[in-house]
Amino acid sequence: MATWRPDPSFYPSPRMAAKAPRETLAYVAAFDPDRAKPDAIAVVDVDPASPRYSQIVGQVDMPNVGDELHHFGWNACSSCLCPNAPHPHVERRYLIVPGLRSSRLHIIDTKPDPRNPQIVRVIEPEEIAERANYSRLHTTHCGPEGIYVNALADRDGNAPGGIFLLDHQSFDVLGQWEMDRGPQKLAYDFWWHLGHDTMITSEWGTPDTFENGLVPEVLLGSKYGRRLHFWDLHKRKHLQEIDFGEEHQLVFELRPAHDPTKAYGFVGCVISLKDLSASIWTWYRDGSKWAVKKVIEIPAEPADPDLLPPVLKGFSAVAPLVTDIDLSMDDRFLYVSCWGTGDMIQYDVSDPFSPKETGRVRIGGIVSRATHPKAKNGALNGGPQMVEISRDGKRVYFTNSLYGAIDPQFYPEGIDGWMVKLDVADGGGIRFDEKFFVDWPKGHRPHQVRLEGGDCSSDSYCYP
Repeated sequence: MATWRPDPSFYPSPRMAAKAPRETLAYVAAFDPDRAKPDAIAVVDVDPASPRYSQIVGQVDMPNVGDELHHFGWNACSSCLCPNAPHPHVERRYLIVPGLRSSRLHIIDTKPDPRNPQIVRVIEPEEIAERANYSRLHTTHCGPEGIYVNALADRDGNAPGGIFLLDHQSFDVLGQWEMDRGPQKLAYDFWWHLGHDTMITSEWGTPDTFENGLVPEVLLGSKYGRRLHFWDLHKRKHLQEIDFGEEHQLVFELRPAHDPTKAYGFVGCVISLKDLSASIWTWYRDGSKWAVKKVIEIPAEPADPDLLPPVLKGFSAVAPLVTDIDLSMDDRFLYVSCWGTGDMIQYDVSDPFSPKETGRVRIGGIVSRATHPKAKNGALNGGPQMVEISRDGKRVYFTNSLYGAIDPQFYPEGIDGWMVKLDVADGGGIRFDEKFFVDWPKGHRPHQVRLEGGDCSSDSYCYP
């Protein structure tokens, strides 16, 4: 896995990454919500010149059942070019694929045949518990020092959740990352500002509050995650906590600016207990401290209670349920997935404190059931969920399933999986690629997407 020259998919700056060759394949996590057959990583052809465009052209099945594949990432990325801990001869070759429910970690080799990836190692939960004291693995990122993996719980399924490291080359579990976690207990997403030596983490809940679905009493009691945590990345020390307040629940996806000289980023809050609205917040440096500001609020939509699932009937409204966001490589456009209403919204965030809506499409949705030009079924369910952007910012891919136990709480009839693609206009604006619609095979639901060669949430950079 070592090369004489840096991997050609590594770029020192986001400006250069935006000029990278177009992706031809996408890797997609697919899970069985019934936990009756193995989950899989599917390979989707995204080359419009290919006769198999918009088709699943390969798949690797996991060796066990019940993993609940969720988020995953590359073993190596552009951060390997950073001057503080360079690993320029590691190659972007392996997918690091956790099981959120099983706490098992799969290492998948894509190099010999990118359409036919192979599992080369499985790290069992007992090894992770022994070496790092964590379980319920959620997100992976390649960093200068190794591969970072976060977990939502300790080995027994309780708080605190946190982060551990894998070795870049052996994939051995090195150990727990935190030296001083301060007040941090809950975990969800994590990202960093390499240029400012800062890590940011967000919050969800402990496994007993989500593995069988969201718990209304926990939600209404404001017991789910509502805080951001800021850390000294080098010293591995907690520095600051920001509480969004009891009204705001499920502070989820983190998207820092790609330009390492910038000290701001965006985070989505799934729901407000006051009015079911969703919101986007900007974090930023304010003197010697970090601060946050709500910059987007997306209201709930009034709806006939007869069309709503039990969890929403009493509110007579559809919550937007912002469950993912993603930021283009030039830090210009933010994409916001509204899993409840079915909207994918594009905002111009050139001014991160004053976003402007520049595009919107609707597909699926709890009430809308909006369709797609290529869909055979006229009424689609699920809604925009995990979103990924090509490095040049011209293509946006997304899928429609959130989490096995939560899907039926909002879509009681079950979710039929799909994956779609948007084309992006140069000055803003989005539209469906009418030729791209993956009607996902029954028995699996699609979740996170990773693109060949990297994408807008895979890499971090040390040069502007």
